[in-house]
Amino acid sequence: MDTAPVSLQDARKTRAIYAVFLCALGLLINTAGVWIARKTGVPLYLDNIGSALAAALGGTIPGIVVGFLTNLVNAFGDYTTAYYGSLTVLIAICSTWFAKNGYYTFKKPWRLLVIILVFSLIGGGLGSVLTWTLYGFSFGEGISAPLAHRIYAAGHLSRFWSQFLADMLIDLIDKSITVLIVAAVLNLLPPGLQKKLYFTGWQQTPLSEDELAEAEKKQFRLVSLRFKITLLVAAAMIVIAAVITAISFSQNRNGLIEDQISQARGVARIAAAAIDPGRVDEYLEKGEDAEGYALIRKRFHDLAESSENIEYVYAYQLREDGCRVVFDGELPEEGGWLPGELVEYDQAFLDRLPSLLAGEEIEPVISNDSYGWLLTVLEPLYDSSGNCQCYIGVDAGMSSIASSGYQFLARVISLFLGFFLLILALTLWLAKYHIILPINTMALTAGSSSYETEESRKAAVTDMRGLDIRTGDEIENLYQSVAQTTEDMVAAIEHAEHQKQIIRKLQNGLIIVLADMVESRDTCTGQHVRKTAAYTDIIMHELKREGLYADQLTDEFMSDVVSSAPLHDIGKIKVSDLILNKTSRLTDEEFSVMKSHTTAGAEVIEHAMRMVSEENSPYLREADNLALYHHEKWDGSGYPTGIKGEQIPLSARIMAVADVFDALVSKRSYKNGLSYEDAMAIIQSGAGTHFDPLIVKAFTQAGDEVRRTMEANMDI
Repeated sequence: MDTAPVSLQDARKTRAIYAVFLCALGLLINTAGVWIARKTGVPLYLDNIGSALAAALGGTIPGIVVGFLTNLVNAFGDYTTAYYGSLTVLIAICSTWFAKNGYYTFKKPWRLLVIILVFSLIGGGLGSVLTWTLYGFSFGEGISAPLAHRIYAAGHLSRFWSQFLADMLIDLIDKSITVLIVAAVLNLLPPGLQKKLYFTGWQQTPLSEDELAEAEKKQFRLVSLRFKITLLVAAAMIVIAAVITAISFSQNRNGLIEDQISQARGVARIAAAAIDPGRVDEYLEKGEDAEGYALIRKRFHDLAESSENIEYVYAYQLREDGCRVVFDGELPEEGGWLPGELVEYDQAFLDRLPSLLAGEEIEPVISNDSYGWLLTVLEPLYDSSGNCQCYIGVDAGMSSIASSGYQFLARVISLFLGFFLLILALTLWLAKYHIILPINTMALTAGSSSYETEESRKAAVTDMRGLDIRTGDEIENLYQSVAQTTEDMVAAIEHAEHQKQIIRKLQNGLIIVLADMVESRDTCTGQHVRKTAAYTDIIMHELKREGLYADQLTDEFMSDVVSSAPLHDIGKIKVSDLILNKTSRLTDEEFSVMKSHTTAGAEVIEHAMRMVSEENSPYLREADNLALYHHEKWDGSGYPTGIKGEQIPLSARIMAVADVFDALVSKRSYKNGLSYEDAMAIIQSGAGTHFDPLIVKAFTQAGDEVRRTMEANMDI
């Protein structure tokens, strides 16, 4: 395509040049091999070296093309070579597979033996069967004929198996030379050059070997598109070939029968010319004693021997009781009938008997009885008065027609199989690069893309556009639509993420405002909610770095905890200002009221959760945990429920450390804040009793960051 990138167009041109070069080289090697074999008289073929090499280097398509061109070129000198094209195609296909799977290697000689054996079974074994059929099941045809005659003369094998063994032995030598030459070339050529020579048809950015393997092993619910295309093309070609073959076979058979009929009628006319119709009764009565009888019978005998298709020539006088022999081309010593003898009518003629007795002409009759499979022509012999004195009969054998029919079928099937494999291979090759790989790579790219982060979303668009599919048809239209849809979807996600961030900031702002409203009633706590949120963030990141509670510390969980942390004391809104701001020690009753802020906070948040879908406000779930459980203790001595250990939600256990630490270091109206060291010592002393030991450990290890946060908020 003119719109394709220069690099892609250059790659296509380069592939085409290499493919033409490889095919020309393969054809030259094959032609040279045949020429050498003919000139030297060596009983070898040497006509598969180029096609096997082209297939091993360039793939199936160059190998098949070279094989077909070789057969076509050789057909100008010997047309029968065209019938062996299907065998060349099979060898090319196998050569591609062997090369792809590393069989052409001298490091493992047994693999080379496998290739030689497979090639010999195709060229020698199947070739022998094809030769046997093409030559009408005759023995000793082709370059293996001398060896076949020697094997047969030994007396151990039949004609067929002698021919088969001779073909296999010669082909083993031939294919050994072929395989060794191909293996030597493959082992000498640099891998980089071999890669350039391999004929591909990329209509997109080429895939790596791993990507190609992934694209080609794509799973399907029922059957693959490749299988459907193969089935459709194969079925269409087989049906068309079957219909054409049946019509051609029928026409060929009818033509052969017409030739037989024409030949038999010609023989009948010649035989009729030798008989005087007026003397038929004399011939019946006197037989051998009739003047000229012996000469006429010899004439009939010579006519029967004149062609391999003519079996019998005779003259019968037809009567109600049977056929009276006038002349029989077979001599008496050969089993022929004597003049005047009565012969019964064959079953095949009974329905035509009235016409025969009336002396009328009838159509030729084909019968298959004790005399064999015959075509019979009966020509009436009329006297001067127009009366039928006898019939001149000529029996032509049908076995030659059957043999010719088998030869015809073998030739047609062989030619069809070669073209069938060529077209099927070409169809699959085109489907692979124009349909299957583009669709599969689009599916894999779309399926493997992630849209969770901005980087992954940009990568998804880049990867999809990077395919650069340029088939120039509906597949390219589909690709452009998918690529555009990907871009649009990423843009929509980016917009949604932007809106989400705005809403989240607004949400967090409202939470802080709400928390501030609660804090404004407590003159002692100041910016407590903001500082505790910062400490929880520090603790969670340290836990994550240490690999602790990894199954719970997801990015979403951490974000929800930090966002909802300011709501952990929301329940204080229901505590009296007198109790909340009392500077002296609280009474037991007042402390009970103060402790109720945990359950009160949970009630407020649960009410909010009922008003808003939990999945739309996941942070409320953690806000509920924080509000209700942040005063619970690891040993179970906390409030309001007295749960212990990991029964306490992780977010509440984290908040417990952050809450107490901030309370210790913060200045209150009734006390001064403790130093970092003293506060940290108190936190550490509470590990295992008040606090989760792992959280205390993480808090301590992040001490530097904790100190910086504490000092940054010292004046707040």
